[in-house]
Amino acid sequence: MDYKNSGVNIEEGYKAVEKYRDLAASTSNRAVLNGIGSFAGMFSLNEFSKILLETNHAPMDDPVLVSGTDGVGTKLDVAFRLKKYDTVGIDCVAMCVNDILCHGARPLFFLDYLVCGKLDAAIAAGLVKGVAAGCRETGAVLLGGETAEHPGVMPEDQYDLAGFAVGIADRKKIINGSKIREGDTLLGIASSGVHSNGFSLIRKVITDLNEDFGGMPIGRVLLEPTRLYVKPVLELMEQVEIKGMAHITGGGFYENIPRVFPSESSPLAAVIKDPLGSGYKGGWKIPPIFHRIAYGIKNMPGQSDAAKPLPAAAQKAGEEILRTDPGIKKLMFNTFNMGIGLVLALDPADVQTARTLLEQKGFPSWEIGRAEKTSHQGAADNIYGELRFE
Repeated sequence: MDYKNSGVNIEEGYKAVEKYRDLAASTSNRAVLNGIGSFAGMFSLNEFSKILLETNHAPMDDPVLVSGTDGVGTKLDVAFRLKKYDTVGIDCVAMCVNDILCHGARPLFFLDYLVCGKLDAAIAAGLVKGVAAGCRETGAVLLGGETAEHPGVMPEDQYDLAGFAVGIADRKKIINGSKIREGDTLLGIASSGVHSNGFSLIRKVITDLNEDFGGMPIGRVLLEPTRLYVKPVLELMEQVEIKGMAHITGGGFYENIPRVFPSESSPLAAVIKDPLGSGYKGGWKIPPIFHRIAYGIKNMPGQSDAAKPLPAAAQKAGEEILRTDPGIKKLMFNTFNMGIGLVLALDPADVQTARTLLEQKGFPSWEIGRAEKTSHQGAADNIYGELRFE
């Protein structure tokens, strides 16, 4: 009996690391002091500060490191069923860097953790290819990571992917919601789709990944990677004061938006303009994929209509379900981003400047609501704070 016979293939691990090297190198800058393969990654803050100055960014008086960690979740199952591995790594990066961005942090570096039942170097490299792509797009360095085999603990064909981001912010410019006031605007920036949350539910209500959805398999629509908001928002921060930011991930609107409000001051509520309301005049439209998910929830497998073919009007039917079924509507807005991936709290006077810049960068945005004083701290069913639709 040796290590390979016990289920861990060291040689396959070596192959994977060799494939990682070029991917990591494509994200590097001179602040990186060593390469993939060392016991730890090293990053020079002094050298990075020089890079910032050379690219016309103001020096930081009191630099603070900001960290975050997250994973891809069960979206990986969709990727493996479609045998498309090179996008979920972008999700992994996005879930972490979008979170630290909410405090105004610029990503410095990223580390990934890949675990599987049996390692296939080509599949692992495909996953890390997406990680590297996400790092390049956000200016983060892929500084290192870990690839582990867990034979006998995980099935041979099962993988999981998580990541860890570290960023930097000037202490005096940290965004923590303390400056949000009654009447401030909530500006929602478009998502790219479902992003990387709610897939345990999605996989129950959409079982055929080859189902036609607007001329393409619905599985490919579901795999659209999470949008990376780092570059346009960092640029926007140099033009206007962003008072708060919410990354709309697990928990949807109800859990994430109230988290930006300061708890130590007078309680604030998030009042959202209902895009499904009859009098709504804004530009935010819930993407069709969420109508399809709502339809699936109403017609869950195992119910009387489950075995019947989906009607051609499933999306339209799903939209009507969202309009008329308050329970499903609440579930959807408490689980998914519903077309809004990031929310900014801004002074109303800064909204047009923000919308113009974001539109120029290819990030549509809409005024989706406002901050309003409330007489109580949070709703009975939401520990984070109050959110309501009007």
